[in-house]
Order: sequence, then structure tokens, then C-alpha cells
Amino acid sequence: QVQLVESGGGLVQAGGSLRLSCAASGRTFSSYNIGWFRQAPGKEREFVAAISRSTGTTYYADSVKGRFTVSRDNAKMTVYLQMNSLKPEDTAVYNCAASSSIFSSYGSSRPTFYNYWGQGTQVTVSS
Repeated sequence: QVQLVESGGGLVQAGGSLRLSCAASGRTFSSYNIGWFRQAPGKEREFVAAISRSTGTTYYADSVKGRFTVSRDNAKMTVYLQMNSLKPEDTAVYNCAASSSIFSSYGSSRPTFYNYWGQGTQVTVSS
């Protein structure tokens, strides 16, 4: 069992940066793969990025590759999503999620891969 809480969202101008945090509580955080998803009003949930539990392998959606960076600090039980060069289309509620399943680029991009979800944090990018 793991509990996740996102923070760091807010309002930022296009071209700016934000760093989101996904803080975990519970046991064996290092055993979990962590994914980031987002959902804009009127749209379905979209995969953003993921990081594996062991090697720290990362995977990014094409829409954010080169702009976003996901990292983890197991000692702090926290995963970060550094978002640079933000665009208005990045506006959404961002959620982190945890899974103990075997990591793969395809599997980690699917919401059904994950068992635990945070409540989300709002990111708004103005034009």
C-alpha cells in the first residue's frame, strides 16, 4: 500500500517552468514504478511520463519529450516532474500513480497499469 500526494502546480506564463512533486507514504517506495498523467477539461486522461522502480528508466510522451524530465529520490520517497518551456496545451490536472508491475514503455503509459493514484494538482499555462 502506498499513498501519493502531488504538489507544485500553479499558474505560469507560456515558456515558463514548474516542478511537480509526488510525495509517497507507506512501505517500499523504491519497489514502485511511478507515472505521471494529465487530464484537461473535456478530454480524456493522457500519459505524460514514467520512471521505473529499479534502473530509473524513463519514458515520455512525444508531446513533452525534450521539455519535461521525470526523476526520483527514493530516500525522500518523492518523484519529480520538471516541466520547462510550458505551453498552453499543457494546462491540465496532473496526477501521479504507482505500480509494482514489470516496467515497459507500453505498459507504463496505460492508466490501467497503475494501482495507486494521487488526488492531482492543477497546472495552468497562460498564453
